[in-house]
Amino acid sequence: MSKIVVITGGTRGIGFGLVREFLKRECKVIFCGRSQSSVDKALAQFTTEFDAANVLGVPCDVSNGDQLQALWDAGVKRFGRIDIWINNAGIGNRMRPVWKIDNADLRDVIDTNLTGSMLSAGVAIRGMLTQPDGGHFYLMEGFGSSGSVRVGMTPYGATKYAVRYLSKALTAEVKGTNVKASVLSPGIVATDFLPDGYDNPADFEKAKRIFNILGDKVETVTPFLTEKVLANDKSGARIEWLTTPKVLLRFLTASFNKRDLFS
Repeated sequence: MSKIVVITGGTRGIGFGLVREFLKRECKVIFCGRSQSSVDKALAQFTTEFDAANVLGVPCDVSNGDQLQALWDAGVKRFGRIDIWINNAGIGNRMRPVWKIDNADLRDVIDTNLTGSMLSAGVAIRGMLTQPDGGHFYLMEGFGSSGSVRVGMTPYGATKYAVRYLSKALTAEVKGTNVKASVLSPGIVATDFLPDGYDNPADFEKAKRIFNILGDKVETVTPFLTEKVLANDKSGARIEWLTTPKVLLRFLTASFNKRDLFS
């Protein structure tokens, strides 16, 4: 039986890649983006490659609980149920000390990455509890989830550190129900989020060395994540792409394995 999958933030980057990979595996996918125009653009791309009957795009700001509920309702109305919800939507901040970040930008990062994660969990898990076969809710980790600190990434890193706690708490809360909660850890993925976060292009050029050693392209990471999600039946799972052994191997081979993710 094909899975019915919701992917928030599915109009670009990792989310866009995940939508494509689930569609390739004959799943039915509901995705969202913040604006109607971004949803329409992504939908046009998906429907040139896949059956339009299998994909639904819905504009949704994940910091708005009513819009998230409308996203759930639209998916259920179209496909009858939702088996998997991947809370991928997230934004970063400019690489600046926290006191140099505009209040509105600071609030946007928190509202999208943390408030949006909690609201999505509420909507998805509440809905899945009413389904005979339940469902599986996934959060998306990022830099900071492990407790690592980098100057300039305070808002983003703090929200992702909180997501690590949230994933553990949700796993505990759904225990004994027909709903599961797990987390995805994609590592460093070369999307426009990386260069767009730097005020000074020269600073990004310096950072590119590490990105090229440890990073990967969307089309490399998303097939792995998709296959693991479809195979996973365990609550509390952490599906991780950039494992510690892989990090060590990348550094050991960096001198003779030149990579350029941004050419």
